[in-house]
Amino acid sequence: MNLEEIVGERFGRYSKYIIQDRALPDVRDGLKPVQRRILFAMNELGMGSTKAFKKSARIVGEVIGKYHPHGDSSVYEAMVRMSQDWKMRNRLIEMHGNNGSIDNDPAAAMRYTEARLTVFSEALLQDIDKKTVNFIPNFDDYELEPVVLPAKFPNLLVNGGTGMATGYATNIPPHNLNEVLEAIIYKIEHKDCSLADLMKFIKGPDFPTGGIVEGRDEIEKAFKTGKGKIVIRSKVEVNETELIVTEIPYEVNKAELVRKISEIALKKKIDGIVEVNDISDREGIRIEIKLKKDIASDVILAYLLKNTDLSKNYNYNMVAISQRSPRLLSLDEILNEYILHQKEVIRNRSNYELQRLEKRKHIVLGFLKMVSVLDEVIRIIRQSSGKKDAETNLIERFSFTSEQADAIVSLRLYRLSSTDVSEMENESVQLSKEIKKLIKILNNEHDLENVIISEIKELMDKYPSPRLSVIKDEIKKIEIDEQELIENENVMVVISRDGYIKRSSLKSYQATQGATGLKENDVVLKKGEVNTRSTLLLFTNLGNFIQLPVHKIMDAKWKDMGDYIGNFAALDNKEKVIDYIVVDEFDEERFVLVANQDGSIKRVLLSDFNKTRINKTFNVLASSTINPLVSIDLQEAYDTYVVMVSKNGYVVKYDIEEIPVQSLMAKGVKGINLRKDKLVGAKFATKINKDEILMLTNRGGLKREFTANIDVSHRPAKGKRYFKLIKSNPYEVVSIASENIFRLKSFITLHVIGKVKDLVIQGEEIKPDRYENGIPTLEKEDQPQMLRIDIDRYNESNDLLLSLAEQVEDEDDQNSEDVISELEKIISISKDSDPEDIEEDEDDDENIIQQKLF
Repeated sequence: MNLEEIVGERFGRYSKYIIQDRALPDVRDGLKPVQRRILFAMNELGMGSTKAFKKSARIVGEVIGKYHPHGDSSVYEAMVRMSQDWKMRNRLIEMHGNNGSIDNDPAAAMRYTEARLTVFSEALLQDIDKKTVNFIPNFDDYELEPVVLPAKFPNLLVNGGTGMATGYATNIPPHNLNEVLEAIIYKIEHKDCSLADLMKFIKGPDFPTGGIVEGRDEIEKAFKTGKGKIVIRSKVEVNETELIVTEIPYEVNKAELVRKISEIALKKKIDGIVEVNDISDREGIRIEIKLKKDIASDVILAYLLKNTDLSKNYNYNMVAISQRSPRLLSLDEILNEYILHQKEVIRNRSNYELQRLEKRKHIVLGFLKMVSVLDEVIRIIRQSSGKKDAETNLIERFSFTSEQADAIVSLRLYRLSSTDVSEMENESVQLSKEIKKLIKILNNEHDLENVIISEIKELMDKYPSPRLSVIKDEIKKIEIDEQELIENENVMVVISRDGYIKRSSLKSYQATQGATGLKENDVVLKKGEVNTRSTLLLFTNLGNFIQLPVHKIMDAKWKDMGDYIGNFAALDNKEKVIDYIVVDEFDEERFVLVANQDGSIKRVLLSDFNKTRINKTFNVLASSTINPLVSIDLQEAYDTYVVMVSKNGYVVKYDIEEIPVQSLMAKGVKGINLRKDKLVGAKFATKINKDEILMLTNRGGLKREFTANIDVSHRPAKGKRYFKLIKSNPYEVVSIASENIFRLKSFITLHVIGKVKDLVIQGEEIKPDRYENGIPTLEKEDQPQMLRIDIDRYNESNDLLLSLAEQVEDEDDQNSEDVISELEKIISISKDSDPEDIEEDEDDDENIIQQKLF
């Protein structure tokens, strides 16, 4: 045979078997074959809800021995699921012993547990002994098993079902028993009712674990088409310092949920969670999430709903076996199928009972006929040679039927009393009434439907089922303000020349009182106090930048080495971080100045650096290892100039407007004329006289120049040389830094290659020097590489000083000279005075300014 034909035909048979007899529930009783066989076997064993429990192993043996020729584990697992009240809305099996938990703990072995049927499974099995459903031979043709159960309630909707077959899958959530039964009654009484009418009764799914179900439109879509997507959310009590979870979504592993929340707290993916405690007991679920006081609890909840199974999507896929075929069914079709099934069950039961009652009436009529000729009947029986002969004689003499004759011959003598005769007469009348009623049910559709309705109402009254899940119309969109999730605190951030970065608490920094932990031969590139809600923009020599929120930086002790930046965003070979800037808000009124070694320069809107993806590099200016990025600066409101310095000591200054604002993709413009020269750096500057540019030379010289003394040019210009020309070992600028009135007690740090060390000099020790080649600070063998100003105190809240600086808009400003003079006076006061010697005087503006500055 052809291989394709063999595989195709056999896979087709396998698929048909899996679909029809393994994985999908029947629309009529909502059970898969294994579930149906378990309940039927337990019923045959007489294990009703009021009877004694039997070992689960006994039941499993009965099922696999007679009806289900598969592994015992599959049967026992199906048993366990039907006994779990967090999986089944109305349990079908009651189990003694460990039947698992909502934490996904496995059930005890079947030799340890015991089980019996519940009242709901009895309702499914009710009248099965009255030929209400068809029976077929089992796998070995020695037993008979039911094709479907009578099912006095629509179990497919009430308990739902999940399964995966070949090419088909089903996912039906549980619904409320009383709501479904009310909908069936209404459907029977109003055959042409709409979906909206049915949804007045069935509001939506009703999960055994409760929760909040969102998306009424999606529920309606699922009821109409069989498919829909809803959201199940936990019920959470929100307090200022804690969240208390009392209900979780359906089929969520509680232990895994708690572990996930604890992991979020442990890894500090968000700040604010102190601890997570699961104190659930037999009374119900209770997960306590302790929070810090200064964190918004509703924001933490929103984050957890978005990132854990506190909120979970559930997809309707109402596929079930209908007419021996898998079909995607709507709510209306499921109810119609169930009603048709009930009509067939009632008809079969009525026929069975009619036959039984007619047979009984036939016997009773024979008895009554016998009473009228009792003496002769006794005589004939006494003259007969045996039971068979007596029956034959009675039939010949009185025209009794064989059934009547057999009953008369088998009658005990005490039944011939006048009392029993009277009872038989009454029984005959009662039997006639019942037979008439059954005939009416079989011949009249309306009476048949009334029987179904009355039995459903009886079930509703007997087993009331309050709703557990809350239905909400809209699916609430979870919006999270990331800033609210971050603890608002200041930390010390440090990055080394080799790219190691960390953040440490101020407590750890102050307690150490020493150098930070570094690799051998590594030095500090930059450090500073920043807020955890701020963002660092780290720039590399290849012209790229990385957006790194401070709270995502590795939290370590000050003496620890930290984490390599390449673990956060991949860096190319020979790519190194050269500087970073701190951003509190990506506004559209500030700019970032970038320049490369060849003198290309541009300004970029700060808001352009705000990227949604943060774990990768983005290019800001075309650069390479031959032409690296050399300078970055962040523009403030009071910056009006740009100062550029070349390697050969040329300095140029021009108005900030000469630098165009460009996009991240732009190549920039030529900022300085370089003739066999290289750009060392470009910085923003103000008009204030005391602002300075500091230049570090290759010979260890530090040159300090007031920016006000630098002539204003137009782009691009060569600039003016600020170092004397020396033929042997000429001076070369290796790094620059800027200092203004807002960085008042600064310290200058040189990164020295020769001895791999940081050399710290107080800024006030270096005097302004325009005509010399810088003040020597190092020995000849040292090779200075980098210059940085460490800010000892930076008073951001100095509103008075800021307001004065913002008034210096241009040289034509009428008040600019007064403002500059005032600022210079403030600076001189701050440098010449000791804060402890300043006397408090509310009327003395100078004193107030001094106190603000310090």
